[in-house]
Amino acid sequence: MSERAGAKSGGAWDAYRAAGVDIDAGERAVELMRASVAATRRPEVIGGLGGFASAMRLPAGLREPVLVSSTDGVGTKTAIAMALGRYDTVGHDLVAMCADDLVCAGAEPLFFLDYVAVGRLFPERVASIVASVADGCELAGCSLLGGETAAHPGLMDPDEFDLAGFCVGVVERDRLMDGTAARAGDALIGIASSGLHSNGFSLIRRIVAENDLDLAEDYAQLLCRILGPETAAEPETEGRTLGEVLLTPTRIYSQAILRLRKRLNEKDADLRGVAHVTGGGLPGNVPRMLPEVLGAHVFPGNWPMPSVMRLFGALGGLSGSELRSTFNGGLGMVCAVPADAAEAAICSLDDDGLEAWEVGVVSETEALGGRYSES
Repeated sequence: MSERAGAKSGGAWDAYRAAGVDIDAGERAVELMRASVAATRRPEVIGGLGGFASAMRLPAGLREPVLVSSTDGVGTKTAIAMALGRYDTVGHDLVAMCADDLVCAGAEPLFFLDYVAVGRLFPERVASIVASVADGCELAGCSLLGGETAAHPGLMDPDEFDLAGFCVGVVERDRLMDGTAARAGDALIGIASSGLHSNGFSLIRRIVAENDLDLAEDYAQLLCRILGPETAAEPETEGRTLGEVLLTPTRIYSQAILRLRKRLNEKDADLRGVAHVTGGGLPGNVPRMLPEVLGAHVFPGNWPMPSVMRLFGALGGLSGSELRSTFNGGLGMVCAVPADAAEAAICSLDDDGLEAWEVGVVSETEALGGRYSES
């Protein structure tokens, strides 16, 4: 397993250390993250920690396996983590952004590799980041197969960091979801997000700065102050600060979506499309799972807008449609299913602890006047 293998330290590394790269710190970081990485190991993994590259067998029993890949980063949400000195959630975001893209093609996530760039290598900090990547991998059902940590002194400030990664999954060729299966009249099932996920944080940070918000302020009190005393925060935000709410990890849906497809198939129904709602929000992502001649007509009144989005909408003067196009509008995933399978889909997701609603319908673009519309 190629996970940040380092060289032995000694006097030969003194000049490199003076330039800002501490080999000893790198070795300690590897040791601190070893257990987290091992916890994600799937039976197909070949080898262990420390090689130059990573290896993994394909799962047994596949007839015509197709490999599917996705890559992404966390973006400027890392700036909130740096401001709070919290590094135990953003790796989870990283996995979600990649693994939840894979499942839109029907693929089961197999393995993940990460890349962490830092201004200065603080072993405990990097280990915390990688541990959160490993947590995300466990939820996605994939192995953290390898990775790299790079110190960039002089290019990045000592406290700065950034992270990116990629995920590889597998699906049978005849089970690949390619955006052609949906039909006019299909129901759109929206699955609740866990909040802002990892999109729109450049705007969030600007609104925080323009309104001089304190990330340490109690979230419920801030809601009351901005939206009025009648505004209730979600139970999961109770006792949390604004900064902690902003760092809520992106929900990982991959395993629930795979189970949803299996359960629908058992009822002689199909999962005809899946859209991961990331940058571009609902209008930018839902049409991507549909044939060109079809579009999505969405009913925003069918599900609740999370309080954090209503809060920043009020602070930034954003309309509901802007919140649904800049952020996820409260839906992290949208699925297309036959209309008569909508209730079964919602029940399947409920079995996995996910709140879901029938949020729209697939229609012909000519009738919609485009590929996305709301009413």
